[in-house]
Amino acid sequence: MNYEQLQRLGWKRFFDAQLTASEREDFQLVRVCAHHGGQLLVRGEADEFAIPLALAQTVADVAVGDWLVVDANTSRVIRALQRSSLISRVAAGLKVRTQHIAANIDTILIVMSCNEDFNLSRTERYLALVLQSGATPVVVLTKADLVEDRWSLIREVEQLHVGLVVEAMDARDPAQAGQLTSWCGPGQTVALVGSSGVGKSTIANSLGTQTQEVGEIRTHDGKGRHTTTWRSLHLLDSGGVLIDNPGMRELKLPGCDDGMAEVFGDVLEISGRCRFHDCRHQGDAGCAFPAAIAAGEIDERRFQSFVKLDAEQQHYDRTLQERRQRDRQFGRMYKATIADKDRRRRE
Repeated sequence: MNYEQLQRLGWKRFFDAQLTASEREDFQLVRVCAHHGGQLLVRGEADEFAIPLALAQTVADVAVGDWLVVDANTSRVIRALQRSSLISRVAAGLKVRTQHIAANIDTILIVMSCNEDFNLSRTERYLALVLQSGATPVVVLTKADLVEDRWSLIREVEQLHVGLVVEAMDARDPAQAGQLTSWCGPGQTVALVGSSGVGKSTIANSLGTQTQEVGEIRTHDGKGRHTTTWRSLHLLDSGGVLIDNPGMRELKLPGCDDGMAEVFGDVLEISGRCRFHDCRHQGDAGCAFPAAIAAGEIDERRFQSFVKLDAEQQHYDRTLQERRQRDRQFGRMYKATIADKDRRRRE
């Protein structure tokens, strides 16, 4: 194996330790670059090629960024390596199911613009998602040239999580976007997430992809046009790998208890003072939040953000449990039907 070429794709000791001797000798290692309908676009040591999904049936829920062990002769996928991180969301629509966004990411750049898109509650949502994934979050505030006081916005975001790094810039200026290259060194994988039109494709181009179409900013609302339409993996001039993602109009969190606890540790501490452990924090007797808000321990916006996300988590958990129960009931019914048919056949 050419480890220099693999490192160029984001290879690490974490993945190398998973390989067997025969896999090192007899098979090829590739990383998923994109997922287009009936095929996976992957990149190996030498080149980029497509694998039909029919040859990847051994792997469920493949995500951009996954590492696959492949038979070089047939392109058949043998297995996927264990992920170091995975960012997922609840897929849009009425049916509750988890959609994988990207895998094996070291740093996730949460992109938000300084104008009308600036939203602390949405940033908390992204932070919970990223921290749950196992990656490191960095918030990037774009269109900083459109506001008079970028520093006050930076301070507001920094207060959302201890030690959170926040960068503000005009993403169209390569020199300013260069602030992000410290997270894009050799062997490092970064991903861009954020709403449509906040400048993710502009950042990707400034970091060296030079492949992303960029939309003009609309004058009536200060938003850029949505340009990226699918997830894709790009090699950067700095030696790192970047995964670009389409803007997400809807971001519902899947099971995200650890991420929520990290983002809202201060809120959870206050909730522990409530008289009843099942307090809904909606005017319940003995709820600790009214006094905490009045005393300035927590502001109303952050409290409401927590309540909304917590309610979503509870709904997701209930829906998932109900679906699993239905699946179990269907499984029992199916087995009973087969057993009844076998019994009748024997009679």
